[in-house]
Amino acid sequence: MADTDKPLLIKRYASRRLYNTETSDYVTLEDISQFIRDGRDVQIIDLKSGDDLTRQYLLQIIAEHESRGENVLPINVLNDLVRSYTTQAGSVVPEFLAASFEMLRDGQSKLLENMTQATPMAKMPGMEAMRIQQEAFMKAMTGGLGGLGGAPASSTREPTPDRDLDEIKAQLAALQQQLSRMGK
Repeated sequence: MADTDKPLLIKRYASRRLYNTETSDYVTLEDISQFIRDGRDVQIIDLKSGDDLTRQYLLQIIAEHESRGENVLPINVLNDLVRSYTTQAGSVVPEFLAASFEMLRDGQSKLLENMTQATPMAKMPGMEAMRIQQEAFMKAMTGGLGGLGGAPASSTREPTPDRDLDEIKAQLAALQQQLSRMGK
């Protein structure tokens, strides 16, 4: 049985073929993409040199999805990412992106929690399908981490889904503005 807590080790041979060490078979980039969508972390190692190629292959997977019209990253975000490699803002970008996805995971998990509780809204026709769709979206966006993005921010007032979502949107907008200013 595979240990899903540890990253799935993929070895790249000199022929550039990718080998799944758990199932002892060759895999494609699409297979690796599916492992990640299913919530599994992967680590891709060059067999000869021992170099970790994970980042390179993950970026290639993203590029292939974007080139097929599965546009998740807006042009302005891509421009800001390119700028971050050539400016001092580069040191802030990884933390900004991590914080943004953490807020997204937290907001998404709160939304899913509200959709699954025994409330009148949860019993409305189509809510179960919407909940499943939201879970699939979140799994795709976060590699299956769901609401594991950290502890929610404490608050002295009663949280509501709309208020929490508005706060997350405001925080994300502020971070995006800060990143844009740093890239200029």
